[in-house]
Amino acid sequence: MSGFDGYKIPADLKKDFTPDETNEMRRAYQAFDINGDGHIDADELKSVLDNLGERMSADALNKMIDEVDTDGNKTVEWDEFCQMMHNIRNGKGEAAMAQVVKKAAKMFNVEGAGGAVHTFSEEERDAFTLHLNNCLGKDPDLSNMPMKIDSMELFENCQDGLMLCKLINLAEEGSVDERALNKKKNMNVYQKTENQNLAINAARAIGCQVVNVGAMDLIEGRPILILGLIWQIIKLQLTSNISLKDCPELVLLLEDGEELEDLLKLSAEDILLRWFNYHLKNAGSARRVTNFGGDLKDSECYSILLNQITKCGLVGAGDDKAKATQVIANANAMGVESFIQPNDIVKGNKKLNLGFCAQIFNTNSGLVISEEELADFDFAGLDLDDAGDTREERIFRMWINSLNIDGLYINDLFGDLTDGVAILKIMDKVEPGIVSWRKVNMSPKNKFKRVENCNYAVTLAKQMKFSMVNIGGLDICDKNKKLILGIIWQLMRRHTINILTNLTPGDKLVTDNEIIQWANDKVKSGGKPSSIRNFNDSSIASGQFLLDLCASVESRAVDPSIVSSGSTPEAKLNNARYAISVARKIGACVFLTPEDIVEVKSKMVLMFVASLWNASLSMA
Repeated sequence: MSGFDGYKIPADLKKDFTPDETNEMRRAYQAFDINGDGHIDADELKSVLDNLGERMSADALNKMIDEVDTDGNKTVEWDEFCQMMHNIRNGKGEAAMAQVVKKAAKMFNVEGAGGAVHTFSEEERDAFTLHLNNCLGKDPDLSNMPMKIDSMELFENCQDGLMLCKLINLAEEGSVDERALNKKKNMNVYQKTENQNLAINAARAIGCQVVNVGAMDLIEGRPILILGLIWQIIKLQLTSNISLKDCPELVLLLEDGEELEDLLKLSAEDILLRWFNYHLKNAGSARRVTNFGGDLKDSECYSILLNQITKCGLVGAGDDKAKATQVIANANAMGVESFIQPNDIVKGNKKLNLGFCAQIFNTNSGLVISEEELADFDFAGLDLDDAGDTREERIFRMWINSLNIDGLYINDLFGDLTDGVAILKIMDKVEPGIVSWRKVNMSPKNKFKRVENCNYAVTLAKQMKFSMVNIGGLDICDKNKKLILGIIWQLMRRHTINILTNLTPGDKLVTDNEIIQWANDKVKSGGKPSSIRNFNDSSIASGQFLLDLCASVESRAVDPSIVSSGSTPEAKLNNARYAISVARKIGACVFLTPEDIVEVKSKMVLMFVASLWNASLSMA
């Protein structure tokens, strides 16, 4: 895409801005216009706000655009941006976007190729660099480690995708089969693209919301996009074990009238805040933490927390920076390999404070409960090792989160769907416009309203011709796991089929038989002898057919020396792991596990093959 090159101040405004001011405005505009097409849309505005640590609803983003958008095209062009800045200078209003521009202006600007300007936080760049040095500094495949902290090496080292894939495996072991990675020191663009595709699709598969990020964005080293992706992976790495399954002592955080299931609904961030306040309360402090920003600036709450956990003593008198320095030293003494700096605490950096809190929790939560006390809680009723944490539940949850639906992130698939609002949002994403939102109780206060929403979801599912035999709204509201999994599977399948249908001739939905026919024809055209009768074909278990299909889509992607006959259970799993990573590096966004292939889970195999077809058509 060619960049926009029309940064001239409108004639009627020119006298109001000096050349230096014009240059600063140009830099500000380019920082927001991420793809350089001369338009700032809501997605680009959201990307900048995400990097600033601000969360905003789609309605708020659109309202911010509308305040500046004079021609009504839902984007902000350069002339409109200049008019906004002119109005502010002359006291004619204070558009919300202008406040964001001012905040972004305080961040670090770097001019890249072609004069493009990227805006990002120096503090976060340095913190993430330090964290990666700590975690991957001795990895033999990463020859440029450790990186210099106060430098642009982080972005340079991300350009081949290798370090990103390594980081994803730290967040969730086995997400990337390293045999599928290109590891040469001097990679060509194709090899880098494969690694970046693998990184992006593996990140989606572990729950990252990767929007408007392509392989070339990462190869070009775009700072704002790289930092956004790295932060999501680091956050998952640090918070993945903050759950009842991994830390049953969290029952101590239950509030009056709550059940264990209420804890399951909480995000890791909410659990961390409860944990922090639990220790503040036990210390007899009147202070409470409601966020990871301003509430932590003076370090007093950190001091009390660490004293409760390790009896290290409270920090003494001094300015906020001195106290923050002591807090970090106390955390390091207890074994925390922190990447936060004193100024990050003083400035209230929400991301880095969240990461620091998670590191403290993971090192020593300070939660102590006896076996006898734990026995009083009905963990068996939660099915933590059964339906509540099945592969299907997790895969569907990751798929939903990958859709990047505004205001929706699923922590507990069954609990988070009970009010009907979430499942309606998913339906509207899969079939845009199908939901009439005036019929929806957006904040249902009682079970009647929740069931009403769920009944509407069932009605729409029937309208989409889903199999809904003996399923009612009450089943969703009451968390009937089997039925909920069935509905979400059909939504996931329809979403993939819709994408595939849009890429193929005709307007009829692609059928399962057509997907099988495509796969067999593709493998045959690639000179391979394998084929399948259906998605239950037992030969799928060896992984060979799926690898033959990957090789037929992109012959360079599969190394034949890695593929085995799949004659033993271990060999089958190895082939399956390799097939998933190869599919992702080709560009297929697949959501399944190696076990799904070995056990021939027909639903998941169907999605794998359909996603490969999507990738093949997109490549063409």
